Amino acid sequence: MKNRKYELKDFCILWGTQGLSQLGSEMTNFALTLWLYQATGSALQTALLSICSYAPYVLMSIFAGALSDRWDKKKTLLVCDTLAAFCTVSVYILLKTGSLCVWHLYLLNALNSLMNTVQRPASDVAITLITTKEYYQKTSALRSFSRSLNTILHPMLATSLYAIGGMNAVIIVDLSAFLVAFSALLLFVRIPPVKACAAGEKETLFASVKVGLKFLNQNRMVLTLILFLSGVNLVASAFDAVLPAFILPKGGETVLGMVTSFAGMAMLAGSLIASVLPPPKDRIRLIVATMLFSLTTDNFLMSLTRTPITWCIAQIFGYLPVPLMDTSLDVIVRTTIPTEIQGRVYSCRNALQFFTIPIGYFFGGWMVDFICEPFMESVPRESIPAIMFGIGKGSGAGMMIFMLGLLGLMICLFFGRILKKYKFEELA
Repeated sequence: MKNRKYELKDFCILWGTQGLSQLGSEMTNFALTLWLYQATGSALQTALLSICSYAPYVLMSIFAGALSDRWDKKKTLLVCDTLAAFCTVSVYILLKTGSLCVWHLYLLNALNSLMNTVQRPASDVAITLITTKEYYQKTSALRSFSRSLNTILHPMLATSLYAIGGMNAVIIVDLSAFLVAFSALLLFVRIPPVKACAAGEKETLFASVKVGLKFLNQNRMVLTLILFLSGVNLVASAFDAVLPAFILPKGGETVLGMVTSFAGMAMLAGSLIASVLPPPKDRIRLIVATMLFSLTTDNFLMSLTRTPITWCIAQIFGYLPVPLMDTSLDVIVRTTIPTEIQGRVYSCRNALQFFTIPIGYFFGGWMVDFICEPFMESVPRESIPAIMFGIGKGSGAGMMIFMLGLLGLMICLFFGRILKKYKFEELA
C-alpha cells in the first residue's frame, strides 16, 4: 500500500492543488458572468464572454501541442499559470480603479485562453508521465471528481464572497489559490522529461502538426469519437449560453447558483461511481449511451417544467452520466496515443473536439435574443408553444433548450450508428 501511495504522490499533489486553483478561477468567471448579464441583459453579450475564452483556444490549439511536446512540461505549466494569474490581477486593478468595461473582459478572457491553449496539452501529457497505466481509470475518475466538486462549490462560494466583499473578495481568493498551486508545482511535483526522437526535434511547427493529424487520420475510431464529442459540445455550450437567460428572469442569481450546483453534485456522484466501477466491457457503447441519456433528459425536462426543483432534477439526469463518459474517453485516448506524440495529438484533438464550443455559445445566445424570445412574445397565451414553454421573458430560452434536446438526440443516433463497427481492446 505504501508503494502505491508513493506512485501516486506527484499526481495527488498536482491534482489537488491545480483543482484548488481551478476552483478559484471558476468562482471569478461565475461572478463576472453575473456582472455582465446584469449590466447588459443580453444572452448574446454574456455568451461572448465564453466565446472569447474558447475561440483563441480552438484556433491556436492545433499548434500548441507541437510546442508542448518540445517544451519542459513543468516549466510550461508554471509559465502559463503565471500569465493567467496576471489576467486576473488586471481585472482586479480595473475594478479597484472603476475602469472595468465589457471589452476588457472579452480581451482578458481571450489572453487567458491563449495560455490554456498550451497549458492543457502539457497538463494532459504530464498526467500520463506521472501515472502508470494501471491507475488510468482511477486518476481519470479523480480528475472528473475534482471538476465535479468545483462545479458544486464555485457558484455558492462566489455568491457568498460577492455578498460579503464584492468582486474584490472573489478575486483575492482566486489569487490565493493560484499561489498555493504554483508553489506546490514548483517545489513538490517532479514531472519526468519525455525523450523526443531525433526526427521530432528537427520537425518544423507545421510538420509537427501533421504528425498529430496523421495519427488521427490513421486511427478512425479515435477520430470518430472526437467528432461525436464535438457535436455533444455544440449542444452543451449552446445550453450553457441559454441557461442564464432561462433562469435569471424567473428565479434570479440564487436559483441559477443552485441549479448549477446540482449539476456539480450529479457529476460528483458520477465521478465516485466511475472510480469504483470495474472497467466496462464496451467503452464506446457506454460513451454513446450516456450522452444520449444526458442530452435528452436534461434539455426536455428543463424546458418543459416551471419549478427550480424540476430544473435541479433535470441537471442530475443530465450530468450524472458525464463522468462515466469522460473516464472511458480518457482511457481510450490515453491508451491509444503514444506518449512521445501525445501533446501533438491532444492539440489536434482539442481543435476538433472543442471548435464547436464558441459556435454553440454564439448560436445559443443569438437564437434566444433574435429568434426565440421575439417569437414567444408574439404567440397567444393559449397556443401550444405558450403551453409548453410558458410566457414572459425566459420562455424563448426554454424553447431553445427544447430544440437543443432534439438536436442532441439526432447527433447521438447518427454517430451511434457509425461507432457500432469499432471495438476498443483494453490493454493490460
